[in-house]
Amino acid sequence: METAHFGNYNVNTYTDLNDDDDVYDDDDIEPTTYNQPPVPQPQGYPAAPRYNPINQYESADEYDQEEDEEEETLEENPLAAVHQLATKKVGIQLYNNNLVLDCPVATNLSKASQFETPETSYMRYAAVTSTEPANYRHDGFDLRQNIYSDPRSTQLFIVITIYNEDDILLARTLKGVFKNIYNLRKSKDPKWGSESWQRVVVSIVADGRANVHPRVLGLMSSLGCYQEGVAFNTVGDKEVTAHVYEYTTNIGIGKVSDGVVELIDPSDKDTRDKSPKICPVQLLFCIKEKNAKKINSHRWFFEAFAPLLNPFVCILLDAGTKPDEHALYNLWLEFDRHDDVAGACGEIQADVGRWGKRLLNPLVATQNFEYKISNVLDKPLESAFGFISVLPGAFSAYRYTALLPSRYGNFFEDPESGEKTVLGPLDKYFKGEEVHKSNTGIFEQNMYLAEDRILCFALVAKPGCRWKLRYVSAATAVTDVPSELHDLIGQRRRWLNGSFFAALYALTHAFEIWHTNHSLIHKIMFHVEFIYQFFNLLFSWFSIANFFLVFYIISKSMGETFDAGKILSVILEWIYVACLMVCFIFSLGGNKPKTTNKAYVTIVVFFAILMIYLSVGVIYLSVKNIESITSIKFVDFFKNNILRSLVISLASTYIMYVVASLLFLQVGHLFTSFFQYMLLSPSYINVLNVYAFCNIHDLSWGTKGDNGPKQDLQKLSKGKDEDQSKKFAINVATDQSAIDEAYLRMHKLIENPLVEEVKKVDEKELAMSKFALIRSSFVMLWIVSNFALIAVVIQAGGVERLDGADDDDDDTATRISSIYLQVVLYSVAVLSFIRFVGAFWFVIGRIAFSAIHR
Repeated sequence: METAHFGNYNVNTYTDLNDDDDVYDDDDIEPTTYNQPPVPQPQGYPAAPRYNPINQYESADEYDQEEDEEEETLEENPLAAVHQLATKKVGIQLYNNNLVLDCPVATNLSKASQFETPETSYMRYAAVTSTEPANYRHDGFDLRQNIYSDPRSTQLFIVITIYNEDDILLARTLKGVFKNIYNLRKSKDPKWGSESWQRVVVSIVADGRANVHPRVLGLMSSLGCYQEGVAFNTVGDKEVTAHVYEYTTNIGIGKVSDGVVELIDPSDKDTRDKSPKICPVQLLFCIKEKNAKKINSHRWFFEAFAPLLNPFVCILLDAGTKPDEHALYNLWLEFDRHDDVAGACGEIQADVGRWGKRLLNPLVATQNFEYKISNVLDKPLESAFGFISVLPGAFSAYRYTALLPSRYGNFFEDPESGEKTVLGPLDKYFKGEEVHKSNTGIFEQNMYLAEDRILCFALVAKPGCRWKLRYVSAATAVTDVPSELHDLIGQRRRWLNGSFFAALYALTHAFEIWHTNHSLIHKIMFHVEFIYQFFNLLFSWFSIANFFLVFYIISKSMGETFDAGKILSVILEWIYVACLMVCFIFSLGGNKPKTTNKAYVTIVVFFAILMIYLSVGVIYLSVKNIESITSIKFVDFFKNNILRSLVISLASTYIMYVVASLLFLQVGHLFTSFFQYMLLSPSYINVLNVYAFCNIHDLSWGTKGDNGPKQDLQKLSKGKDEDQSKKFAINVATDQSAIDEAYLRMHKLIENPLVEEVKKVDEKELAMSKFALIRSSFVMLWIVSNFALIAVVIQAGGVERLDGADDDDDDTATRISSIYLQVVLYSVAVLSFIRFVGAFWFVIGRIAFSAIHR
């Protein structure tokens, strides 16, 4: 096996927290064995398995056993269907008081292996009884990478979180990951090579056993990292909290379409010749007993598994997000080249389907344009500063050592034991899990809807360090986006509320930057970015008022140019206000978007028509203004203050879209998605924002936690003495024909095309939240401030004509409205210019860096 060294870290070192050295170099790596003695590494595996394979035992009737209980059918619960297998009782011996089994795999999986070792001949199962993920290691559990005769170092540790997604979404992500691992083997980079697969571990964490899609179990069984009937409810008097399966698969994933996942067996010459890009992949499949949200799945990844593997880089993916075949290497390269990079993200692209057929859906097209503009303007700007406000959980990467506490971190002292624990960025990240269970304030609970933003700020502001966050444009991934309006509204409720309150948190804690080791210039630059974010936040708060004022002025000006314009202006104003009020009523009334989807669709259609009217109005008034010019001087066109400001604001925004897209050599979205984005942009302001702010009391993620584990699996009774040398009886399949039969039965779950189930709409009213009063006060403040701004500008200011004609209104009043709108519109232009400068600087920096390292 090849040996390679990456970065500057050592898997066996650990830090002394009592070090009194005042000089701290943030280039020093903080290891995973932080404040803990190294765990001795056992020898002899794979030459001799650490746990005796269960198929070595014969009848175990003489061993202790518990009376069998009635089992469920496969259709009811595939995990519990042991009675459908040809099983027998075998004697097993506990290790460290834990139930860990090495289960022989199906013949198909063994034949597919390119080499014959226990890691391909046996699947490893652990019935985890740890009450908390952080106790996983201390309770004596381990991972296979550590128990080989030559323990493996892990460079890339990948986690894919799933809830109730089907096999199609998971297979799409795994296919992209598998391609990346294959390309790492073929990489010309001397730090990788033919044995690169041994330095990559892919984990799939399922959030709740009852919620796992049966076809996902079929897919994982077909890959070898799951077996029907191998699961337990209890081990002695301890409840099983998670089921961990480990296997090194050689099965590849081919075509994923039409509701079917095509698997590739390298032992089959026909399929191997068609899809030769197959290599071994180390899989870890963790099924949590309870549903405890995505953040808890990340807790298992970071606190249970990562400390054992001590990875160089951790990569986060969502099921349905498919990374490009070189995306993971490009992310890793950013960390390998820059010692001060703590986190990075790539370009997330909307899945537009084959030949872009999904762009026919205006919602998908709008999100496609939105993602593209964020990737060519926002992310490059923030990356140039060194602080990206959010690294998307669907596709991002972190240097593991940067996530751990530093010696200058805050201490938490247990009030009972007095034990002190150093807090790090991960503690702030996972605080959201406890926040949602406690009686903390509504601000903090909404803030932790965007816990990834909290983590990003915690990394940049980590005491005594100088970590930065970067955007890697060369790393791309495709992800599913909502195609239904009610799904988009629900998604943006979480995004908008979480990002708004997390941005407030970052702004109010901005001075924590001065506790870091960043240079003075970087600290100043961070504050420049915070000021930029403050103005963005301010414009977001008053977005409804500003949009209505622009509409009102253009509408009134159109009404003065032709007779029918006055009538149309009044009609549109009344419909506008009515639609806005309906949005508030639906949002405040506790109506779910899915139950009022038709009304929301009608409102969105109206705002799209309104946007067309406004666009035509700007062009028409500009032409009228030109016709009113008596001289041939071009400068006379800009004599009208508001029209001048409006044209500059719009031009700066849309021209920057075009220029930035050309700068990144991405222009397709300008032709396929810009028109849809322009039409739906008013709905983003008047529908999505309203629903989000009116539901800040809603802290749900669309999932419900389980009350407790179901007692539908096997139970292992250890007796009172719990003697580890003693052998205990369990029901397992040991006959190869029975194992093959179970494998084929699980594989059939994914052979037929997936038929999507039509979910019933829940008609029950939402329970009253304890934050209802705070929610109402917050929304009232928002509404009053926006409408007060509208009233002041309109009533105290009047409206300046945009067609070049004279206005009979009071000059002072006209000047007030003119000045306000000019400030708003010019501010938009300035912010657009800043975004462009950031994107331009990002591109220049990349070109310069490539030239230096060429």
